[in-house]
Amino acid sequence: MLIDDVKITVTAGGGGKGAVAFNHNLKALGPAGGSGGNGGSIYFEGASNLNALGQFRYEKDIKATDGEDGKGQFRDGPDGPDLILKVPVGTVIQKIGGNTFAVLQEILKVGERKLIARGGHGGKGNFLFRSPKLTTPLRFQEGLPGEHFNLHLELKLIADIGLIGLPNAGKTSLLNELTNSQSRVANYAFTTLEPNLGTYYELILADIPGLIEGASAGKGLGTKFLRHIERTKILFHLISAESLNFKKDYKTIHNELKSFSKELVKKPEYVFLTKNDMLPVKEIKKKIAELKKLNKNVVAISVYDWDSLVKVKKILNKIKSK
Repeated sequence: MLIDDVKITVTAGGGGKGAVAFNHNLKALGPAGGSGGNGGSIYFEGASNLNALGQFRYEKDIKATDGEDGKGQFRDGPDGPDLILKVPVGTVIQKIGGNTFAVLQEILKVGERKLIARGGHGGKGNFLFRSPKLTTPLRFQEGLPGEHFNLHLELKLIADIGLIGLPNAGKTSLLNELTNSQSRVANYAFTTLEPNLGTYYELILADIPGLIEGASAGKGLGTKFLRHIERTKILFHLISAESLNFKKDYKTIHNELKSFSKELVKKPEYVFLTKNDMLPVKEIKKKIAELKKLNKNVVAISVYDWDSLVKVKKILNKIKSK
């Protein structure tokens, strides 16, 4: 199961306290207390693994290691190691404050590393408080606490092309044919319960699970899936040729996109009338003519028709060359 929305608590390591100590060496006097080590910081790093947020399914409280206390004979406490957590590319990191969310960071590239919670500074030992007038200081500092945040992590897929449409429109089948994806396919609605990714050369294609009417209002898992469309650059809208009301199918998805975000309907869109091998050529041509009244970029395809897949690849090649 894809975890793409989770709330966690992160706490960076606290600094160690400084030491109060005096020199034990013969004929050497004065303070010798070392300072505490700095606490470990927490970083998030972008990863290609879409399931990386699954690590937070049960472990919600994340804590970095504290710095160690200072010691005698001028020995500073070691710093706590930094904690680096892998999160999927496309993760939005929001800080929760009361009932509000503020975007703290976004991870947009594999290997991109962002500081999320800074570790606390270690406290000074008494060696650093010496002076000509105070040769035997007993003063020291406690270490500072590390930063602490309640976070909301939300994954929004970053893809060049998003495959959208009603359930069982053929999105996953097309993804499998165009890429090396081996996503599950079956002849019933809601086979796909989480987004699937595939690559066509350097283009990333995302198969978005089937939307339904009312998705933008939260019906089904609509808003969960609509969120993944926000960062796609181009939409491939698939409509089944077997549909008895194919124009309504198109308008249903279009209206849900618009209701969720007006920016979604501004994205370039290609319409594919799928499963065209299931109907007579004359009927397919009639449906294409009707769909072109809604969107001029309409192509009839079938995953069993090589020539129609070549048409899709030509469109992808044109997009790739831009």
